[in-house]
Amino acid sequence: MIILFDLDGTLIDSTEAILESFHNSFVIHDFSVPDDERIKALIGHPLDVMYKELGVQEDLVWDFVDTYKEHYREISTQKTVLLPNAKEAVERAAEFASLGIVTTKTGKYSQVLMEHFGLMDKFDVLIGREHVQHPKPHKEPILKALESFDTKKREVWMIGDTQLDLLSAQNAGVNSIGVLSGYDQEKTLKKFTDIIFDDSLCAIEYLRGRKSKHF
Repeated sequence: MIILFDLDGTLIDSTEAILESFHNSFVIHDFSVPDDERIKALIGHPLDVMYKELGVQEDLVWDFVDTYKEHYREISTQKTVLLPNAKEAVERAAEFASLGIVTTKTGKYSQVLMEHFGLMDKFDVLIGREHVQHPKPHKEPILKALESFDTKKREVWMIGDTQLDLLSAQNAGVNSIGVLSGYDQEKTLKKFTDIIFDDSLCAIEYLRGRKSKHF
């Protein structure tokens, strides 16, 4: 079995770091700071898409992204936490499956975070925003991750907290599980998968039981 995890809202909570980095970028570029709920509603999308949705004109978007990343890099490990049960979920998953991370966050910073939490060694691959041309919900990030595995006769599962994760799985032709530990509500996730759990550990226990029935 191969299990791919999203990060924000699935394994980690970096809401504080994300919001602070957005606030900082709008202040530096002398723009009014958007409401936090508007920002949170877009988490999971690539940064350039988020800024466009928040009203930043096209020719300034990448300046904002650069400012965001500069600040985020400084604060990310201090202002990001593992979600409850996430460490146990990854450790248990590694006992019976090969693991990967598929995120729209910058891969370089994502790796630093997972090393900070002592979990990076559990994963065979990490696909971040810079590794693909088309981020989630496109199929490319998942297919890119699967290049690191022998997928023959192996079930592939994507675990994520937003419709972007589930749509990406759908587009890539792999199975998906929605978790309620992040940013999208259950009624939204239900449109894209029939399997939804409270958190990643519950998802992993389901997959462990599924694997044991097959062998």
